[in-house]
Amino acid sequence: MPARRLLTMRQIRRALRLHHDGAATRDIGRVLGVARSTVQDALKGAAAANLPWPLPEDLTDEALEARLFARAGVVSGARRRPEPDWGLLVRELKRPGVNMTILWEEYRQVWPDGYGYSRFCDLLRGFEQRLSPVMRQHHVAGDKVFVDYSGKRLGITDPATGLVLSMPR
Repeated sequence: MPARRLLTMRQIRRALRLHHDGAATRDIGRVLGVARSTVQDALKGAAAANLPWPLPEDLTDEALEARLFARAGVVSGARRRPEPDWGLLVRELKRPGVNMTILWEEYRQVWPDGYGYSRFCDLLRGFEQRLSPVMRQHHVAGDKVFVDYSGKRLGITDPATGLVLSMPR
């Protein structure tokens, strides 16, 4: 089944005018160069949005689009559940012994009606992808030594005594 084609606001205005003038949806589709079902969907959306004809002169394309495609009861750009501080969670995730399950359990203790585990992980990964992982360090070659420690610190065992010493910081 082919994907539905989206109409431009100019095409929607023209379809509404032609429909008001009594043209059939098949004829409107021919004039606009789209399928009859696409025209029918646009007209159903206009009827559901209670758009009068003629459209008000001050109705901009953005306002028309907002009225046609707005979902009832949902504020655009707003999440339905409480949001944690994603930046803090990313920093916490870098600590040794911390994983997403632990962070999610702590989140649900604070907000019991919050996101489920899979959605929480999706949002956290999405936030991480928006971060820039690059850290540029400009230095003269041979001037500095960089050592990368990851995870928990290793212990050094003294073979004579068996005493475990921690690595110096």
